[in-house]
Amino acid sequence: MDLITSKNAEETRRIGAQFLARLRPGDIVALSGDLGAGKTHFVKGMADACGFAGEATSPTFTLLHEYAGSRSTLWHADLYRLDSPEDCLSTGIEEIWCGRDITVIEWPDRLGSLLPSDAWRVDITITGEHTRTISITPPLPKTTAL
Repeated sequence: MDLITSKNAEETRRIGAQFLARLRPGDIVALSGDLGAGKTHFVKGMADACGFAGEATSPTFTLLHEYAGSRSTLWHADLYRLDSPEDCLSTGIEEIWCGRDITVIEWPDRLGSLLPSDAWRVDITITGEHTRTISITPPLPKTTAL
């Protein structure tokens, strides 16, 4: 697990961009943090690193955004407004995370046990007016049955 301190929103964005380099096609990122913690800034950095030419925004009301960049495609889901794992699946997110693109899921707890076990975990904790602690936990290595 990595613990990184961010002193401001722009630094959180840079950390998100650097994090993208660790990911592979098909990876899923479970992104957690309170409202205002900086989750969208983190995703903006990831979208920048994908080569996305636009400005990434929070999909709170649309639930899902696609950031097709020159280097890779990033899907950004915000499940905050959904109440159950079944509601989450009705968005079509399962079809996306089974593909070759990278998927970031805000409020992954809404998925319950449906969240894939091989997801990266990123938790952003508010530690001051502008400072955040970002905890990054890679997925557990897959084991091969004997």
